[in-house]
Amino acid sequence: MALAALQASMVTPASADLLEAVNRSRMHQCAHPSAVQLRDSPRLRQAALSVADGVPLASALRTAGYRALQSSALHLSGAASDAQVSSLLAGSNCAQLTDPNLSEIGVQRRGRDVWIVLAAPASLPSLRDAPLIRRRILDLVNAARQGGRRCGSKAYPAAAPLSLNSVLTSAALTHSEDMAAHVQFDHRGHDGSTPAARVADAGYGGYLVVGENIAAGVMTPEEVTRGWLESPAHCENIMDPRFSDIGIAFALNYSSPELVYWTQDFAAPRRSHAAGTSTSNR
Repeated sequence: MALAALQASMVTPASADLLEAVNRSRMHQCAHPSAVQLRDSPRLRQAALSVADGVPLASALRTAGYRALQSSALHLSGAASDAQVSSLLAGSNCAQLTDPNLSEIGVQRRGRDVWIVLAAPASLPSLRDAPLIRRRILDLVNAARQGGRRCGSKAYPAAAPLSLNSVLTSAALTHSEDMAAHVQFDHRGHDGSTPAARVADAGYGGYLVVGENIAAGVMTPEEVTRGWLESPAHCENIMDPRFSDIGIAFALNYSSPELVYWTQDFAAPRRSHAAGTSTSNR
């Protein structure tokens, strides 16, 4: 017990000093320093140990159980002291070190070699918050329709707001779950289904037109909607005045690189009201 305590006391200060050396470069020695220090992460320390053993960064993060929105790895060779670590980092690694999106760190040292893993933890949307997330995306979509916008080379005038439809949401959820389960990013389902077939199978009934937007790897309603609006084809679906109803859903797969899979289904019924309840943003 006494020996274990002694070993722990010998290791911990060295790790703290090394982390301090990295943050010193990040916050004071780089040409464009960051105002925020990196936080030590036990999982990233584990990932850095794997990287030191030759494991690719993505695999090291997965093995450590760390879900990263963004990540980066650095290897310094010939650093005999913490002061030399700071000097080497400030010399040629400042762009990675001061990236404002990276907030956590794991460091490992072996002799004169230092491995550093930097990352931004992914904050995944919660399935419990799905109704709120759907409503937020609906609000963002309808705000875009209300103002009109250009989608690539096509200009769209203001359009009537879309109504959130439960049947379309069911179709969207089916596809998001299918993409997540099979780690597949495609409008065609794993069973070969098309967006129109999924909308019909969900019970929407006769429709005039159907459209679909998908996305993966983004974590928030704001990010996913911004990405769709910045893509001309996806933007056209959002702005298309022919659509009156929308379904919105997402699914998670913690083992996949993308983590989150999103689907929007758009449609307009042939008859006055499609099956399923609708809620309007009017």
